[in-house]
Amino acid sequence: MDVLSPEIWQSVALTVELACVTTMILLVIGAPLAWWLARSKTVLSEAVATMIALPLVLPPTALGFCVLVLLGPNGPGGLLASFWGQHTLAFTFAGIVVGSVLSALPLVVQPIRSAFVAMGDRPQQVAASQRAFPLYAFITVGLPLARLEFLKAGILGFAHTIGTFGVVMMIGGNIPGRTKVLSAYVIDYVQASRWREAGWVAGGMVMFAFAVMFTLTLIDKRSARRGA
Repeated sequence: MDVLSPEIWQSVALTVELACVTTMILLVIGAPLAWWLARSKTVLSEAVATMIALPLVLPPTALGFCVLVLLGPNGPGGLLASFWGQHTLAFTFAGIVVGSVLSALPLVVQPIRSAFVAMGDRPQQVAASQRAFPLYAFITVGLPLARLEFLKAGILGFAHTIGTFGVVMMIGGNIPGRTKVLSAYVIDYVQASRWREAGWVAGGMVMFAFAVMFTLTLIDKRSARRGA
């Protein structure tokens, strides 16, 4: 198997699809969650924020194992899968999407939450002046003012998912064409002592990561100039 084989391109397509689906879900659930965390001062909100941040310090395999148990036949994921005639969400594309979302959630929620916190009470004041519901403040004030942070969060979530391995390996089992992501080929090539192919795949991912971080740096500079 060479670095340009159909199996590699199939894995690239699967990885990009996973990253796109994961990023869309992250932004849809991350935005209102970040808004609530920024506005709430309760113990519950702090506990939720702590749980969201856990993937930053948990080993990916530990997180993947926990999700695997939840998605298995005896977990809530198994109950959900039964509605589609399945007995588990483990070792499926849907399962690795769930794992990828949980793994990247803190990278999306935290920057958006910080942006909402920095706004202070301005969104609520605008809503009060219009005698509107708080949802009005979120949609018409919060989201537009945090657009650069949304862009950064989306890029981070997408890039993190492209490079994910441990969580996906535990949940998906690296099934070619179904759950085997691009980063898994680095391990496969190294174990087979195929250093050249491993170098090509790893090098491509390094270049992608550099492009992502360079883009984020440019966004930060633009944000700083706007705030000056």
